[in-house]
Amino acid sequence: MPAKLEGKVATAPPRPARIRPASVAALAAVADVHLTRPAHADVQVTGVTLRAQHVVPGDLYAALPGAQVHGADFAETALANGAVAVLTDEAGAAREALKDVPVLIHPRPREVVGLLAAHVYGRPSTKVRLWGVTGTSGKTTTTYMIESVLKAAGRQTGLIGTVGTRIGTEQLGSSHTTPEAPDLQALFAVMAERGVTDVAMEVSSHALHMGRVAATEFEVGAFTNLSQDHLDFHADMEEYFQVKAQLFDGRARREVVCVDGDWGPRLVKDHTITVATTKPATWTASGVEVSATGEQTFTAHGPDGDLRIHLPLAGTFNIANALVAIACLHAEGIPGEAIRDGLANVQVPGRMQRVDEGQEFTAVVDYSHKPAAVALALDAVRAKTDGRVIIVLGCGGDRDRAKRPLMGEAAAQRADVLIITDDNPRSEDASSIRAAMLEGALATENRGEVLEIGDRKLAIEKAVELAHPGDVVVVAGKGHETGQEIAGVIHPFSDVETLTAAIREAHR
Repeated sequence: MPAKLEGKVATAPPRPARIRPASVAALAAVADVHLTRPAHADVQVTGVTLRAQHVVPGDLYAALPGAQVHGADFAETALANGAVAVLTDEAGAAREALKDVPVLIHPRPREVVGLLAAHVYGRPSTKVRLWGVTGTSGKTTTTYMIESVLKAAGRQTGLIGTVGTRIGTEQLGSSHTTPEAPDLQALFAVMAERGVTDVAMEVSSHALHMGRVAATEFEVGAFTNLSQDHLDFHADMEEYFQVKAQLFDGRARREVVCVDGDWGPRLVKDHTITVATTKPATWTASGVEVSATGEQTFTAHGPDGDLRIHLPLAGTFNIANALVAIACLHAEGIPGEAIRDGLANVQVPGRMQRVDEGQEFTAVVDYSHKPAAVALALDAVRAKTDGRVIIVLGCGGDRDRAKRPLMGEAAAQRADVLIITDDNPRSEDASSIRAAMLEGALATENRGEVLEIGDRKLAIEKAVELAHPGDVVVVAGKGHETGQEIAGVIHPFSDVETLTAAIREAHR
């Protein structure tokens, strides 16, 4: 059962105002699916959704089979709300509620719902330029970099990703890193209507595996890196990689790949633009200078010369992210001056985000929630302090259990004080999640102090209490998130706000 947000009801995603209706027969032909009741072939469809509660009159309702329930179980609600046709499989089509409506039958309806939505909404991904970024870490940061530069170049931008969706300056929420296929196609159509020219979007492995970006055409596809994550969803790292690789199956006109690790080089073809901080590539970096605040300046070397870049983000991994963004932007003809200006002014919520209330120690909130990301974040702050590093860290429930001891190990190896706390326990017992992290932390040789404080607010307050002048406090795992999911309920919680309040209280 999906989590409930206290006091709020999920709102329907935006729809375009102007739609050219498509007949059920035309949709059947587009996706090569079987249409029941040919007498209804002329029924006109004006929208697509896979949520019965979001159906509006004229919609095609996609009744998809799920792990626990079938979308056809909600067909009555969809029809009552005005659905004029249904896409489903044979099992769904057998439902009594569907006996009088045209039904499009496909053995794997999820595979074609994106194609049908793209047709209904007029192939909107061809009306905006899409900049797609995939990888384990760095997707959000890289898309924010791309968006910031595009704005500096005078483009009208949209953004789709983990933090949320933005159409120009209008901020929307987001339940997935990449929206479901019909919602995504509708969103592209809305953006095009509102004058958006370019959309920077994260492309998750879930989105690729589940067909959310089906029938989506990208101007640029980019790969940042791959490390352990989502092994609750993918069988192993090889499957995880193969799913990511789908972004580079020809759906992107240009391809940019970071080849620093072992996985990126496997994506390289003759036309691939490569990026690296550790080896030769199309784009490389040198002359890195890091300020006391963690801001960085470096020279990016590319096919047409060098660019001196100032980046207000800490960590060598963000130089790699910046190179990926620069390579994408340069390939599309964005001027160097706009690249410099956009990167110098980029701000990324919850990614190495500093909290400065005048305290004598550094405080950072970061979204790192994978072993490799935790290691990179702590290595970055360690390099810039002679004081202690204190980290507050938890692991999410109902996710990859194998990474929990690895998270504890990565933090314990690098921090002087590790405070293990709760992240989003979801349906799991929070103490068992902490126990797995503790196991990895306590098995680590040459570790620092390890504490366990389940209440995340109290854990953050303890970190602030322990901090001395010159120390660094890192609150990791949730980043930009504004809720904490416990037993199916999302309670309001912000690491940034909680850390800010704790610092203010400590310095009264």
